[in-house]
Amino acid sequence: QVQLVESGGGLVQPGGSLRLSCAASGIIFRNADMGWYRQAPGQQRELVAVSSRAGSTNYVDAVKGRFTISRDNAKNTVYLQMNSLKPEDTAVYYCNADLRPLTARDFWGQGTQVTVSS
Repeated sequence: QVQLVESGGGLVQPGGSLRLSCAASGIIFRNADMGWYRQAPGQQRELVAVSSRAGSTNYVDAVKGRFTISRDNAKNTVYLQMNSLKPEDTAVYYCNADLRPLTARDFWGQGTQVTVSS
């Protein structure tokens, strides 16, 4: 019943911007730590940014100053604003919702492709 639906991925030139959205249903959104992860071909999935239920945000060093995570609890939606994009940002980006210990596991979206290329 839990569903995370992502949108906003696509092809963009280096230096460009993209805004990803993740709409959640089937969860009490305000009780979730919401994260964006990414996975490049042949690479491990890595945490890019997190917006905690307590109101804090954190970023992997590689995107600090360029990416901004935000959330709208009224819309059950988390966003990732990506600016100054680099080719190394190319990956499938996944939305994650973590309500533990309220739930037994966390939840994942289907992923959306972001390609940064000239």
